[in-house]
Amino acid sequence: MAKKEFQAESKRLLDLMINSIYTHKEIFLREIISNASDAIDKLCYQSLTDENVGMKREDFRIHIQSDPENRILTVSDNGIGMDEADLEKNLGVIASSGTYQFRQETGKDAEDVSVIGQFGVGFYSAFMVADRITVITRKYGADSACRWESEGADGYTITPCERSSVGTDIIMHIKPDTEEEKYSEYLEEYTLRNLVKKYSDYIRWPIRMEVTKTRKKEGCPEDKPEYEDYKEEETLNSMVPLWQRRKSDVTKEEYDKFYQEKFGDFTPPQSVITISAEGQVSYKALLYIPGRPPFDYYTSDYERGLQLYSSGVMIMDKCPDLIGEHFGFVKGVVDSPDLSLNISRELLQHDRQLKLMAANIEKKVKSELERLLKEDREGYEKFFKNFGRQLKVGCLNNYGAKRELLQDLLLFYSSTEKKLVTLQEYVDRMPESQKYIYYAAGENVAMMDNLPQTELLRERNMEILYLTDQPDELLMEILREYKGKELRSAVDGDLGLDDLPETKEKDEEAKDTFAFIKEALSGEVDEVRASRKLKTHPVCLTSGEGVSFEMERYFAVAQPEMGIKAKRILEVNVDHPAFAALDAARTADPEKAKKYARVLLNQAKLIAGLPIDDPSGYTDLLCSLWN
Repeated sequence: MAKKEFQAESKRLLDLMINSIYTHKEIFLREIISNASDAIDKLCYQSLTDENVGMKREDFRIHIQSDPENRILTVSDNGIGMDEADLEKNLGVIASSGTYQFRQETGKDAEDVSVIGQFGVGFYSAFMVADRITVITRKYGADSACRWESEGADGYTITPCERSSVGTDIIMHIKPDTEEEKYSEYLEEYTLRNLVKKYSDYIRWPIRMEVTKTRKKEGCPEDKPEYEDYKEEETLNSMVPLWQRRKSDVTKEEYDKFYQEKFGDFTPPQSVITISAEGQVSYKALLYIPGRPPFDYYTSDYERGLQLYSSGVMIMDKCPDLIGEHFGFVKGVVDSPDLSLNISRELLQHDRQLKLMAANIEKKVKSELERLLKEDREGYEKFFKNFGRQLKVGCLNNYGAKRELLQDLLLFYSSTEKKLVTLQEYVDRMPESQKYIYYAAGENVAMMDNLPQTELLRERNMEILYLTDQPDELLMEILREYKGKELRSAVDGDLGLDDLPETKEKDEEAKDTFAFIKEALSGEVDEVRASRKLKTHPVCLTSGEGVSFEMERYFAVAQPEMGIKAKRILEVNVDHPAFAALDAARTADPEKAKKYARVLLNQAKLIAGLPIDDPSGYTDLLCSLWN
């Protein structure tokens, strides 16, 4: 019995197949099972036109057998099998695919046949965990069987043997354990069950294995029960995935149970989205909007992405290309027979199909959120509490590329409605004469309800959007306008109210006092001017156009090295008694007037939520005014 050399010339090529193509060694079981499934597909397809096959659809199966004592793992199928020529062609030539050739030969008539293997290298992944592989196979229509055996790149042998029925046994002798790798885990029942569930749960043929179960021993007393282990063959895979069933045939309880088991969440999902698409790319998807964020959702450790399947075989656990970061909270599965996979079947060879799927998934998710917003406002507000920040960050990313997509999904607290509202709802309520959509940023609603700068707008019952989330003010800079209405800060910008009196005359009258205040504050303010916003309050601090105080605080935490500072403009209510007292003291007691200026600045800082440089000194300053 002469050993034959692989026709793929070099030992290095096989080494590459075994050591470089596949990321995880556990992938080998997926590949061997997928090949077995393909073999059954071929015989099942042939049975449609050949009554001599003598097998019904329910007769086909894949069987896994583990022998830990002898370190043997066997995967068997009753598919079409191979003869010596097939073994030479499929296993003697690395990267020759019988499955690919089958599709080529059957042509258009085989559109309904979904076979997975395309490259002919999956079989060799078994050498990652096995030091010897034996293949015993009998082809449909042949009178005898063949035995193929190899220990790797040194070559292989093919000899006649016996097999009572058609099909193939892949017998893998598992490598000895090393300090780096515990190969014996691939002989453990628990590991095998998990790998089948993880990668091959939706293979259409039953994957059977003898598993260990426990039962109460017969004849033992009820008050002192004894138990024993026994073996029983069990189907490990689900076979028909939930997303392949018609939506009308699946209950909400089934959808919820699938989500909770699949993604390890105790909370039922808030929404379920099903997609069945045909056209340039065909796929089915089952997507979920979670009922709560995962514990690590807003951390750098969180990985977004949908599970990607090709004809029921899992290709990627988290494929980020299928779902944009703005909808990164969505979980689910996408299954397509049209994917162009790379040689290891782990990565996608081309991204055109993914882009088409991702664009459609994005539309479906937005449509579901719009439905929720319209039909279940309470439910949407719950969703927004969980994931609203993600939508806001999505607007900010890539210079607002997704602004148009997401802006109608945003909610902000309304000063007049006392609840969360959309930008559209705000615009619908705007008086015709109102030029701007007003907003104010702060730590909480109660603080903004008492901001001196918003007093005038609130007195006129003009609606203000309160921004309390960290990205909000940057978000307004990105949005800039909505439905032709400019977004404007009620705190820092010009309110644009035509009936407000001009302050030029008051600025001129008080210019000497303003100059005195600015000098007394030793450059801590960039400008002192009369305010058009203040009514009952004496002073406020604004930043004018550009960087706001909220943005300054944000960058102080996020990127302190940039040293971004907002402009400081001290706006004074020249009609307030506090200003009159300071103006009188400016000539009568300049030192006291300086103290008044310092008090006004610190009051303005407190109102703006800015820190006072020397709190102890400020209290001493206040006490000194009583003397």
